[in-house]
Amino acid sequence: MLKKKITIFLFLLLSSCGYKAMYSIENIINYNFSISKLTFTGERDVNIKIKTKLNKYTLVEKDKNFILEISSFAEKTIVAKDGAGDATSFKSIIKIDTKVTLENNLVKNLQVIENFTYDNIENQLDLKKYEREIKINLTETATEKLIFKLSNIQ
Repeated sequence: MLKKKITIFLFLLLSSCGYKAMYSIENIINYNFSISKLTFTGERDVNIKIKTKLNKYTLVEKDKNFILEISSFAEKTIVAKDGAGDATSFKSIIKIDTKVTLENNLVKNLQVIENFTYDNIENQLDLKKYEREIKINLTETATEKLIFKLSNIQ
């Protein structure tokens, strides 16, 4: 009975903690930059994910207005092999190079690299699906780091 009371008390206490998502539309107002132009080269899937994340910053006009030229690169390498020469472990790398131009012609280059090591899966269909999910997650993480770096440009 005491455990139930403690659980209910903790639930009520923690449910109203005021959590807000860091990159929600409401918190975009807190960032002091906007993006006037986006251009992409490189990995198509990565660029699409980056564009969906950065489009929120093209809607509002802020003090710092950036022009971004983004070049993305995705790579999968073999990290380890077994005795027969078959791959047992892979490493997926996402690299985003960004040329940032402010309206006063200040140019800055930013680079974000994310990687993840994972084991091989027997079923090739499951492996491809897993690799696609990894690529999406790495791209989202790299884009969040890029947004943070953009917000800190003086």
